Amino acid sequence: MDLATTIQNIERSSSALTTQSLTRMDERLPWFRDLPAEQRSMVTLVAQAGVRQFLEWLRNGGEDLGTSDMVFEAAPVELARAISLQHTVALIQVVIDVVEEQVPALAADGETDQLRESVLRFSREIAFASARVYARAAETRGAWDARLQAMLVDALLRGDNSDELISRAAALGWSETQTITVVCGATPGGEATLVLHSVQRAARRLGLDILAGVHGARLVLLLGGVKEPVEIVEKLTGQFGDGPIVVGPTVTGLADASTSALAAVAGHRAAPAWPDAPRPVTATQLLPERAIAGDEEARRGLRESVYLTLRRAGGELLETMDAFIASGGVLEGTARELYVHPNTVRYRLRRIQEVTGFSPTEPHEAFVLRVGLTIGRLENASGTRRSRS
Repeated sequence: MDLATTIQNIERSSSALTTQSLTRMDERLPWFRDLPAEQRSMVTLVAQAGVRQFLEWLRNGGEDLGTSDMVFEAAPVELARAISLQHTVALIQVVIDVVEEQVPALAADGETDQLRESVLRFSREIAFASARVYARAAETRGAWDARLQAMLVDALLRGDNSDELISRAAALGWSETQTITVVCGATPGGEATLVLHSVQRAARRLGLDILAGVHGARLVLLLGGVKEPVEIVEKLTGQFGDGPIVVGPTVTGLADASTSALAAVAGHRAAPAWPDAPRPVTATQLLPERAIAGDEEARRGLRESVYLTLRRAGGELLETMDAFIASGGVLEGTARELYVHPNTVRYRLRRIQEVTGFSPTEPHEAFVLRVGLTIGRLENASGTRRSRS
């Protein structure tokens, strides 16, 4: 390709081409007119670089040698953040149209068709270069988001103060006012950025507001504004690795999010003690396993929700629960022990479920009740000994 005279013509007209391109952008692209001055200056730099690199490309005989990528070096990341890929394509189209219109005036005799073909080929290289710029920007942004989300999860599990949590969540576009449910399960493995990308893609399909972080071998999700978290998590099980998925309690705002996060992680740690647990399972369902594993919050929760609740409800319920446990869960045996009719026992068992939320006739929930009574009595006895001393 020998376009020496044509190249000289383009070189002399480079400033005019840039000016015409910017004028055409103002005319054809309303959003371009509304850009701040700093962002317009970025576009100007890129347009000037585009003309210069087109000349370099022609001098190299149409060999790219990375020339097209250099067009965006004037404002690579900044431009990608300020202007969408769709808008960038529109800007490139305007510059190419202007250059194509000037081909008859720029080309030397007999070189018009050759120059027009060169413009089309170079525009293809520029299109690929812009795609690469935006892909790199997306990768950088994805890696940064992954680090921010991991830092937020770490802060939640450490129980950092709410102001710091709110600040980190705000950097990720998270609303502080919505309810939050934390979910914990095994990570599916692989690069953390890819794991989080898959989670966010699934969240978009379901219309969910989610933050996620990979914390060691665990994947931790924050669900925002979800009314039925267990049902939602059932649709997200494919994002986790094998093993249990634990749903923490729903709390109001980031100030209380650590409570949900700690419960979910403690539940995930204790879940192997219940091999037949549903998937997902709530942290509340795992209270006895958590308590046995040493979770003090679970011990307090069981003492309050089982032992103290039954004591406050009246001695008959506590007495009935003790007799039901002693009889091995046999209703008639419980009735004989208490000298009451079996229907009375049925009524009291229903009342126990109503006041505690756990059914004495369901095997695992009966286990919850039994462990709750045990912990409550042990702590009550310990408190009595301390008061005497």
